[in-house]
Amino acid sequence: MRRGVVRNLTLWAVGGVLVSVGAAAPPSPSRSAQPGTGAETATAAEAAARPESAASGGSGAARATSPEKTPVAKGSGGAVASVDPDASAAGIEVLRKGGNAVDAAVATAAALGVTEPYSAGVGGGGYFVYYDAKSRKVRNLDGRETAPRTADSKLFIEDGKPVPFADAVTSGLGVGTPGTPATWQEALDSWGSKSLRTLLKPAERLARNGFTVDETFRDQTKSNRARFADFPATARLFLPGGKLPVVGSTFKNPDLARTYAELGDEGVDALYHGAIGRDVVRTVNKPPVDPDSGRKARPGDLSLKDLRDYEVERRTATRTSYRGLGVYSMAPSSSGGTTVGEALNILERTDLSKATRTRYLHRFIEASRIAFADRGRWVGDPAFEDVPKKELLSQRFADSRECLIKDDKVLKSPLAPGDPRRPAPCADGGRAAPTTYEGENTTHLTVADKWGNVVAYTLTIEQTGGSGITVPGRGFLLNNELTDFSFAPANPAVHDPNLPGPGKRPRSSLAPTIVLDKNDRPVVAVGSPGGATIITTVLQTLTGYLDRDLELVDAIAEPRASQRNAAQTELEPGLWDSGVRGRLEAIGHSFKQNPEIGAATGVERLPGGKWLAAAEKVRRGGGSAMVVKPQP
Repeated sequence: MRRGVVRNLTLWAVGGVLVSVGAAAPPSPSRSAQPGTGAETATAAEAAARPESAASGGSGAARATSPEKTPVAKGSGGAVASVDPDASAAGIEVLRKGGNAVDAAVATAAALGVTEPYSAGVGGGGYFVYYDAKSRKVRNLDGRETAPRTADSKLFIEDGKPVPFADAVTSGLGVGTPGTPATWQEALDSWGSKSLRTLLKPAERLARNGFTVDETFRDQTKSNRARFADFPATARLFLPGGKLPVVGSTFKNPDLARTYAELGDEGVDALYHGAIGRDVVRTVNKPPVDPDSGRKARPGDLSLKDLRDYEVERRTATRTSYRGLGVYSMAPSSSGGTTVGEALNILERTDLSKATRTRYLHRFIEASRIAFADRGRWVGDPAFEDVPKKELLSQRFADSRECLIKDDKVLKSPLAPGDPRRPAPCADGGRAAPTTYEGENTTHLTVADKWGNVVAYTLTIEQTGGSGITVPGRGFLLNNELTDFSFAPANPAVHDPNLPGPGKRPRSSLAPTIVLDKNDRPVVAVGSPGGATIITTVLQTLTGYLDRDLELVDAIAEPRASQRNAAQTELEPGLWDSGVRGRLEAIGHSFKQNPEIGAATGVERLPGGKWLAAAEKVRRGGGSAMVVKPQP
């Protein structure tokens, strides 16, 4: 097991990282589209025939194709890992020019808004976890979307019944006040060294010149085709001419390029006090649906005051001790840090390094089940709920829950929560807490710089494609984050901390995590998309790396299981088709298949000031790991 020190690791020679390298200085505290018509999609043949044009706002020529994907890279000067090579390259460009990890994270996130528009962007929110090498402290920024000030606990109730979930998703009703641009600015004001304008340039250039369409982008467009077609602005952007984008073609988004330029010129006030914000409010409150589509898109009630009043919240990071290491993650309004932390505390009593694969997975599944039972009862927006964060993360509470786990039997879900304020050993009475569905599409990036600063940043618009509603002329989709609220109490006998309220943040499962050694130096940082499966993905990746002695890229690639206090545990094919499934079923586990759980990225600190960046080998078409100065 890794015991709080950086091991001498097996190192890889990595090729295919298309990044030029320059000296860095320390940071200081086709088809032409008509204007406003959105994307330009060229065929692969047209893209190949078109000469490269000068890149706007940057040096060099525009890429004819996206950089090659590679799931692992090792070297010095800093590292970036994301799901997309263009986005990772944007972060590396910033590091190469002397920017720090915060600068690179913002640039990477903005680029993901171009290449991963169904996962994140200007119209969404997220959670930013930052390790400051100088102070050796971990900081949190809560950039979660908020409900309108007119919202109440019956936001999703009509005629005494909850609104159908799919109807709430594709509506103005589910759109929260976006927090992503405010998060970027708050991070830069606090720890960055470059201006937002500078850091948006790579993404602006990428949106203007385009990126190469891959299978994942096409498949995600296809799965949203029906609802996208009902909104003219969305259809023009993602289904030009009514057709799906062609794999290998170049996808451009000039509207988003102009939006980024406006944010760069005017700052985030362009959204929270300006023209972009007025367009957002108009779109939310009167969704521009095709009148011939037959779709009823419920309006929201977002106001300009909601935008003006939006604030990124600074939080004290969650912390738990595991195997002698400090595990830091995101505090509520996200449940990620408390739930991952509680599960680790439960697993602390088991030597997973010596456990068989069956026992390891059994314990992992049961710890996840228990932690989810507790998060459902106790975690919500701390501005509205008394969240016992310290007690949830206490070893005393974990021990009172760990004793429920037996090696020869399985706990039954829905499992009742424990009481962290008054832990009772092996208590299994009471009533089960409510659970809510969370969309499984989000994105995560992990960054480190040569000074030792680290960022783990998870950002989202909730569902794949968010609300499905594009702000006309702006090039970005709006979120449906308010559907992460409970629509109604699932169990009226148990308090639900996740009902809507005015200005309230819906509970999240985002869990960007940074692990420090006994000297408060980084060991590893990880995170993932995947809705509520984020928590189990981060937990499984951490235990695979820290306990099972897997290299980081292999811990990320491991076949996944996800138990969220449900009757059945989800298994990826690699576990479903393995012998371990039968052995787990023999002691009472019940399973269902999930073809793909999460899409993690991470960075690992190596000796000598080097970093290892790691991403998925296969999931979502594979991820992109890059370093400034690749070394064998």
